[in-house]
Amino acid sequence: MSYTAATVQLLSPEGELVESDASAEYLPYIEALSDDQLREFHRQMVVIRRFDQEAANLQRQGELGLWVPSLGQEAGQVGSAFASRPQDHIFPSYREHAVARIRGVDLIGIMGLLRGTTHGGWNPADTNFHLYTLVLGSHTLHATGRAMAMTLDGATATGNPETDGAVMAYFGDGASSQGDVSEAFVFAASYQAPVVFFLQNNHWAISVPVEIQSRTPLYLRSSGFGIPGVQIDGNDVLAGFAVTKHNLDAARSGEGPRFIEALTYRMGAHTSSDDPTKYRLDSEVDYWQRRDPIARFETWLRSRGEGDAFFADVATEAEDVAADIRKRTLALGIPSVGKMFDHVYSEPHPVIEAQQRWLAEYEASLENDG
Repeated sequence: MSYTAATVQLLSPEGELVESDASAEYLPYIEALSDDQLREFHRQMVVIRRFDQEAANLQRQGELGLWVPSLGQEAGQVGSAFASRPQDHIFPSYREHAVARIRGVDLIGIMGLLRGTTHGGWNPADTNFHLYTLVLGSHTLHATGRAMAMTLDGATATGNPETDGAVMAYFGDGASSQGDVSEAFVFAASYQAPVVFFLQNNHWAISVPVEIQSRTPLYLRSSGFGIPGVQIDGNDVLAGFAVTKHNLDAARSGEGPRFIEALTYRMGAHTSSDDPTKYRLDSEVDYWQRRDPIARFETWLRSRGEGDAFFADVATEAEDVAADIRKRTLALGIPSVGKMFDHVYSEPHPVIEAQQRWLAEYEASLENDG
């Protein structure tokens, strides 16, 4: 399931700006961007890809229990993340590394989570970027609830876009088949909650292709719930930015929930425990490789006059970030056993306390036996 006639694309795979009836309403968002902002789009995509590669290497070397790659999905994440405002609440799934970085999360938190040294990795209150969710689709309900609360608190639709907030929830094509997502649509539509559902359709729910999950394009699903949907080229960072900004602004102004399907491709494995060569054709991978989000954006920037020096500086920064994340990951150490009991509940809980006592007594008995 690739691009359709409805797919919004602002930058072609060849790196050329697309001017058409479909792109006309979104091009003003791009024209308003400064050169520095466009450079930042590229910088974030390149740096997060290098981070992703380094994390995958660390997992293979036994330093992480699991890694979830985002290779190939950088454009939709970077564009949509820059479209959000600081007061917006972001609810990720578990592959939104670029969004996390742009929202101000220290990437070592992601490494700690997948190394097993932390339950969460960061405090959502610091950035309004909530914790990764490994239970597919469940966070769409949390996002909808947050959006409903913002309406009740008067934190949205006041007419001031500088302070009005919205919510954005990221999930994948596989998660869209979960019942929680449908329930989130029901409540979001019923309460006209200011939430944008951002579906990254990377074409594979582990080994199940998207055409098995849905006989129609996924962006059409939300219309059955009364939520307007739009399909974009998820490998086009300009489309990711412009369409998301348009829909977030609509949601925060009181126009209700919105749905975006970003057509992209998971170039790597589902996770480090997966082998995609068992179920994917090389021809399919080649097709999407030719639509690489970073390569097309670099081509466009160069056509605008960007020189080699900028791209060299970005490559150097990416290597520095990779080296830093490796160094800090190796220094994380091993958490105390008791840490697993911390913050399970907000207040002391007798069951947790009993479990902690039992474990302490069990470990002491092993020492005594020695």
